[in-house]
Amino acid sequence: MSRLIPAADRILKAQALIQKARTVLPPDETVVLDLSYMAEVRDILQQARDLIKFIPYTPSATVEMKVQVAELFKEADRAEKELMHRH
Repeated sequence: MSRLIPAADRILKAQALIQKARTVLPPDETVVLDLSYMAEVRDILQQARDLIKFIPYTPSATVEMKVQVAELFKEADRAEKELMHRH
């Protein structure tokens, strides 16, 4: 049986994953498309989204948590756009 992770911890882990995605080294500038780089970044950002996607629907979620989750989704989308369009 898996253990439950509190919502606050999920938010912190999602923030760390988004930061981790930003630190993935991009491919050489000579490579137009590096599918492994793109897949790694998308996977990390999807992990972040998966951690927090149900928080707004839990009864214990505060308004502040819901706002944080919405901001994290926006940040993950921004990070994906920035990192995918770097090269």
